[in-house]
Amino acid sequence: MTCDRLVCANCAGPVNEARCTVCRAQRDRLHRQGPLGTMTPGALLALLLALLSVVLVARQMAL
Repeated sequence: MTCDRLVCANCAGPVNEARCTVCRAQRDRLHRQGPLGTMTPGALLALLLALLSVVLVARQMAL
């Protein structure tokens, strides 16, 4: 998730402009988490299953 489309409930401004302390805190938290911190649990599960299937195929190719 990016802060480009988020609207602050405190000041009603875009979060990426960081008009108030709430906006700045949210923007900093989103940037600090990185790409995996903002993924949904379903997306993380899908990524894990894809990685597992790649490992199993690679193992079969090695045998």
